[in-house]
Amino acid sequence: MRIGLITAAPDHPLLAAAGALLTARGHRVEALDPCGPAGDGPLADVYLLKARTPAALALARSLEERGAPVVNPAAATELCQDRTAMAELARRAGLPFAPTRTADGPAALLALAEAGELALPLVVKSRHSRRHDLVARVDDLTRLRALAEQWPGEPVVAQPYLPSTGWDLKLWVVAGQLFCTRRRSELADPGHTAQPHGPAGFGPGDLPAERARLALRVGEVFGLDVYGVDLLDGPDEAVVVDVNAFPGIRGQAGAPEALAALALRAAAAGSRGSRPLPGPRTAAPADAGPGATAR
Repeated sequence: MRIGLITAAPDHPLLAAAGALLTARGHRVEALDPCGPAGDGPLADVYLLKARTPAALALARSLEERGAPVVNPAAATELCQDRTAMAELARRAGLPFAPTRTADGPAALLALAEAGELALPLVVKSRHSRRHDLVARVDDLTRLRALAEQWPGEPVVAQPYLPSTGWDLKLWVVAGQLFCTRRRSELADPGHTAQPHGPAGFGPGDLPAERARLALRVGEVFGLDVYGVDLLDGPDEAVVVDVNAFPGIRGQAGAPEALAALALRAAAAGSRGSRPLPGPRTAAPADAGPGATAR
């Protein structure tokens, strides 16, 4: 099999490890420059879309149009770059997604807050997800004024700040296989004393079944095979605050093996002409626990 990696960083630990496994089994792994042309040469059996830039998405689309399977599909990847569209799809599908308000910029949020039409504290994020985008906790008008000066004209979304244990629950899924950890929240109160169950010793076996089902359901709704889900524990249930297409998944034992196996399955399915159409799916929720497969 020939496996193409659409990425500017083929040495990323996850890709490098999965690539080494595939190469050891006699498969050919090739990196494609996301800014380069697709060309009209022979297609690889499958492409892994790790980059999420406009150029990478355009390249992935051109390969899909020629009939190549791409993981994740360009349409699903692009949808996760727009936090407004992400929130709208999640809410329509019944996912417990954080209430999300869109604005032309921090200045527009400031005007709403000053008029008493927007409650603080908030988490303010760039509407369009990308490297080094805006993600900030806003407790008062002073902080919101500072963001308006630092990010003029930046389209944003605002979500209510939800008090938490001080740890963020990070979940990753590769073809239905769950990986997870807890990380100290960058948005927690500076003097907050975090509860137990930090990163050390926390894995899929410690994940409540309803959290696992929720993570798998996210993949079904968004049409993703490799993705990340950020969860916060709300007062009544876990709340999804972000979804990421093809995240790094660093330091998770078994993730490279899962990715290599997925690449081969997708390549085989594509060669049989049974590749699913790209784009979000809306299958019924999976009744599965930690470590189960979504499909």
